Amino acid sequence: MINVIIVDDEPLAQDVLETYIEKIPELNLVEKCSNALEANEALKKHDVGLMFLDIQMPQLTGIDFLKTLSHPPLVIFTTAYPNYAIEGFELNALDYLLKPISLERFMKAVNKAMDQLELRSRSAATHEGEEEEEPDFIFVKADKKLVKINYADIIYIEGLKDYVIIRMENSRVITLQTMKSLEEKLPQNIFRRIHRSYIVNVDKIEAIVGNMVEVMEKNQAKHLPIGKNYREELLEIINKNRL
Repeated sequence: MINVIIVDDEPLAQDVLETYIEKIPELNLVEKCSNALEANEALKKHDVGLMFLDIQMPQLTGIDFLKTLSHPPLVIFTTAYPNYAIEGFELNALDYLLKPISLERFMKAVNKAMDQLELRSRSAATHEGEEEEEPDFIFVKADKKLVKINYADIIYIEGLKDYVIIRMENSRVITLQTMKSLEEKLPQNIFRRIHRSYIVNVDKIEAIVGNMVEVMEKNQAKHLPIGKNYREELLEIINKNRL
């Protein structure tokens, strides 16, 4: 069921849209609004999936109202003036209905909206599944075999020409791979590139000393350089957790 609001200052136009909406079981009309202020309150009260928005309204036009919304629902513009179509589509409006609106044209726009919302729902479900199943390890090829390495065991990664060294507390793994390709595979919330030759596990950072990151390797302090192209991004992470 898709929650719908109508925003139009003409009672007759509201009635036509309401009649059409009632013919489609998937639509649920939650409010009819006469201006942008009423519509703004309706969007706060309801989880609205689709908004039929008139362009020519007093105080604030439909186009100007849509520009104020940071997370608008799907919008189908309704108007008697075809010259607004281009501006409406530039604001990512789903469709543009020219008054008087026929039932056939209305249903075509609504079907487009339902298809769009279904795609969004599928995409959200896919991303949720990916997040739930995201592994906490990686396999790398080394010594003619695939070696499993847990993210939590990695202290830092050092790049040397066409291969990298993955350094852990009491061991290391050398694999033929570029830093760029490895960086793209590693989760950004755990690992950060700090230099063209180094990627560090943020959880393993002991301190920032000048332009160096201090980590512990084999119970000894190891200092890794911070490249100037990576310093700002690294400091943003540090400052978020700084007292």
